[in-house]
Amino acid sequence: MNIIIFGPNGSGKGTQGAVIRQKFNIPHIESGAIFRENIAKGTELGKKAKEYIDRGELVPDEITIPMILNRLKQDDCKNGWLLDGFPRNPSQAKALWEALQKEGMQIDAVVEIVLDRETAKKRIMGRRLCENDPNHPNNIYIDAIKPNGDRCRICGGRLTVRSDDQDEEAINKRHDIYYDEKNGTMAAINFFKELSKKNNGIPRIIEVDGRPPVEEVTKELMSKLEALLK
Repeated sequence: MNIIIFGPNGSGKGTQGAVIRQKFNIPHIESGAIFRENIAKGTELGKKAKEYIDRGELVPDEITIPMILNRLKQDDCKNGWLLDGFPRNPSQAKALWEALQKEGMQIDAVVEIVLDRETAKKRIMGRRLCENDPNHPNNIYIDAIKPNGDRCRICGGRLTVRSDDQDEEAINKRHDIYYDEKNGTMAAINFFKELSKKNNGIPRIIEVDGRPPVEEVTKELMSKLEALLK
């Protein structure tokens, strides 16, 4: 199954992506990791991308999309893949779709974890990290995983706060890009929704409410994805 997943920072997209990867035994491919891998290996595309990055410029789609396609053609993607972090705007969405069509590759599902901006922001700023295990869920704004004061709800370990989780300006900038329905990530999602309407439901659009506890979001998401295999 080939899947693209969307969700704002704070929506639990990474957590759900990990569940999808394990459930369907497909690689979770993050666009940032593709850049790092190509640059580290010194590929031709990586060298070109590094030139833009070193100048503080965005890497153009004609470099990014071939990188992504190369990754999706690797052996571990034969049974499917989960693409995360791309596309970020409607022009990238259109270019990616057209590139996949030329390669004879399909998108089976576009997953959107739906979460309002204020809740997403609170979830980021409410995250607390356990000194014993950073994967222990603790968040002061989520009742189901509220810590015990300054101690981990799982093991009682001391909790700390990531500085970037408290950088409200940085959070707002990321969310400005995501929630922009004209030129941002929401516009990319809308591109696929319109495409699905025109193509008799292909790709399948799966919307999941990101407000409930993680387990409930996972249950709804898995139910909808498994329905595609029947």
